[in-house]
Amino acid sequence: MTTQPKLITWADYLQEPESKDRREIVDGEAILLTEPIRYNQVYRQTVLGRIFMPAYMFVSQHESGEVLFAPVDVVVQQEPLWVRQPNLVFVSNERANIVGDRINGGPDLVVEILSPSNSRTYIQSKLADYARINVLECWLVSPQDHNIEVLRLEGGEWQRAYIRGPGERLESAVLPGLELDIAVIFQGT
Repeated sequence: MTTQPKLITWADYLQEPESKDRREIVDGEAILLTEPIRYNQVYRQTVLGRIFMPAYMFVSQHESGEVLFAPVDVVVQQEPLWVRQPNLVFVSNERANIVGDRINGGPDLVVEILSPSNSRTYIQSKLADYARINVLECWLVSPQDHNIEVLRLEGGEWQRAYIRGPGERLESAVLPGLELDIAVIFQGT
């Protein structure tokens, strides 16, 4: 006999204690985000740190919003509960009202550090959710391929702006003036 998992409601979610577990909630069902190999966790954190620090410094210098990294819940919808956890988000001052104990709505930018265990269906599902809440830009960071794909939301659909690798620089439409050296992000990995 198979038992159905208990679905998490918005009310349940609001009552839960804070946790450092990385999980998403899709259609009320919790999905634990795990990385089975410790090396991959360290490697992904290194790559994330090399994106977070310059983005954070740039945003702080320009006083243009907030940069936050996982675990941070982005609420896609309340009923049935749908929560995503990107690796990094940028929320501009214009959207500051969505930031509280969690992010209730679409950040300007989300960054996803891809893992070999991420299926194309899983990534497309997350992108569809981000489009629904009007995220303006998404960076898909591939540590395995040492490249970053930048997607921009245009007319409710994701459009590839570019894919860049070592020897190239990443620029952001939502953070004009920010440039990241792709080689530095993946240096020594």
